[in-house]
Amino acid sequence: MQGMSERQYAAHVGLSRGAIQKAKTAERLVLYPDGSINAAASDARRAETTDPSKTRKPLAPKMKPVPEAAVAAVGDTLREQGLAVPAVGSGTTFLQAKTANEVLKAQERRVRLQKLKGELIERARALALVFRLAREERDAWVNWPARAAALMAAELSASCSDATGQQITVEPAAMQKVLEKHVRAHLHELAEVRPDFR
Repeated sequence: MQGMSERQYAAHVGLSRGAIQKAKTAERLVLYPDGSINAAASDARRAETTDPSKTRKPLAPKMKPVPEAAVAAVGDTLREQGLAVPAVGSGTTFLQAKTANEVLKAQERRVRLQKLKGELIERARALALVFRLAREERDAWVNWPARAAALMAAELSASCSDATGQQITVEPAAMQKVLEKHVRAHLHELAEVRPDFR
């Protein structure tokens, strides 16, 4: 026998023996005079005459690419828990990813429980409360000199006259201007402070 039998050629090209018989009947194979199959010539003829849309393509594994952010999150979660973190570029094992997933689920449940207990509040609500309290504090300080100036002027006038024996009067309006100047300067310094809410 010069070439391959139908069974050998079927194994060679990855098809069934019935498919090889059909190709032989359709004269898509090159045969030697003894009826055996010329493999090289038959491969070339089959490639020329086969419709590419009807060929079987090897099944590719159905794996979706994992975003880098997800891989980094797994590493961060493992690092936070003191567990082994995969080396950069080495990939994450299934066990590491599963461990990180379980840790994240536990953290999420803990946060949900803290919210139900009232231990945590939403960030937007906290920012609104801090802003409102800061505004009230600022308004209280801005109005304070007008309320305190007259009392302070009276106290200073009384203490100065006791010590020297002379009557020294401190004008409430002048006292208020000085107090306002210092309070506004202090509030301006406080306005420069920007809390980091990260």
